[in-house]
Amino acid sequence: MTNSCKKLFILTMLVLSSLFLLAGCGSDEEKPATDSSAASSSGDGNTLAKIREKGVLVVGSSNDAPFAYMDTKTNKFSGVDSEIITEIAKRLDIPKVEMKQVPFENLLVELGNGSIDMVTDAMYIKPERLQKALFTNIWYSEGEAVVVKKDSDIKSKADLKDKVIGGQKGMTFLDVANKWKDAGEVKDVKVFNSQAELMMAVNTGKIDACITDGIVAGYTLKQNSSLDLRILSPYTPEASGQIGAAVRFGDKDLLDAVNGELEKMRSDGTLKSILEKYGLPEDYMILSADKAKTQNIK
Repeated sequence: MTNSCKKLFILTMLVLSSLFLLAGCGSDEEKPATDSSAASSSGDGNTLAKIREKGVLVVGSSNDAPFAYMDTKTNKFSGVDSEIITEIAKRLDIPKVEMKQVPFENLLVELGNGSIDMVTDAMYIKPERLQKALFTNIWYSEGEAVVVKKDSDIKSKADLKDKVIGGQKGMTFLDVANKWKDAGEVKDVKVFNSQAELMMAVNTGKIDACITDGIVAGYTLKQNSSLDLRILSPYTPEASGQIGAAVRFGDKDLLDAVNGELEKMRSDGTLKSILEKYGLPEDYMILSADKAKTQNIK
C-alpha cells in the first residue's frame, strides 16, 4: 500500500469513527429528560415521607372544571377533586398541592413517567386502568349527559339516529358515542381534544349534539350563559362510573395514607359537604365505606 493510500485509509477510518461517536451522542440526546422538579416517588415505599419532606404533592389534571382546574380569577387550584385531595393532603401534613396540566389521555402515562404523584381528574376506575395504576377508594360516582342546542329538534336519544355527535378524546363517553355509531343509533362521531371545543362545536352547529360528563355539562352551562345549549332530558345515563385518584403501583404507602384520610372524611361528613358544595346529587355520593372499595369494581 502506497503512502497516499495509507493516508486515505487512515482519514477514512477517522471520519467513520467520528460518525459513530456522533450517532451515539444523538441517541443519548433523544432520551426523555428527567424532570427533577416533579414528583418525588421512587417506588421504594417511602413516597409519602419524601412528599412530606418536599412539602408539595404534585397532581395531574387536564385542567377540567369543575373537577380539578386552575381558577383564572384566583389563580388557585380549584374544583371538587381539588378540594378532596387538598383536604387529604392537609390531614397528611402536606402543606401544598400543585396541579400539573396534562391532556386527559396522557395522565396515566405521566403518572408512570414519574412527573406527577397522583392523577386527580374525575377519572373513572375501570378494569383496564387498574392494569396501569393503583386507584384509591371511590370518591363519588357520576354519569354522562347529552348536550344539544336549545332550539334543537332532538327531544330524546331516539332522535340522534341521523345526527352527528361529538365526544372528547380519552374520555369514557367517547366509547359510548362510538358504540352508538356502530349500532346505527347515530350517523357519525367527531372527536375533540377538550371540553371547551366539544361544547363550542355544538353551540356553533358543527355537530348536532355531544356526549359528555353530566357534572361538567351542568357546571359549564351554569357558568357560561352565552352558550345556547341545554342538557337532553329525559335521558338515562349508560356509562355511570366510579371516580377515584390514581397512584403508581410502587407507591402503596401513599395510597394507604390517602385512603385512610379519605375514609375519615367519609365518616365525619367532610366528603359529603364538599360534594354538596359542587351540586352533586345524593345518588352520586358514596357514603358507605363498604361500597367505596375499589375491588368492588369489575
